[in-house]
Amino acid sequence: MQTDSKTRNSVLLFPEGVLELNETAQDIVKRCDGRTVGEIIQALAEEYEVDPETLAADVRETLADLQRRKLIELL
Repeated sequence: MQTDSKTRNSVLLFPEGVLELNETAQDIVKRCDGRTVGEIIQALAEEYEVDPETLAADVRETLADLQRRKLIELL
C-alpha cells in the first residue's frame, strides 16, 4: 500500500495499474501483516467499537475482492 503523491489517497499498485482504496479497504489492508482474517475483524471491531459479526461479511468481501484481483494473497 502506498500514498498517491497527487491525491494523498492510499493506493495499491499492480502491473496493470493503480487501485485507490476507500477508508474501509485501507483499514483492512494495513492489517494484512500476518494476522488471520478473524484477528483483522477483531481488531477493527475493537477500534470502531462494533460487534465483530457486523464487520465480518464486509471484511471477508473486501479481502475476497482483492484476492480475486490478485492484489493480495491469503494464506
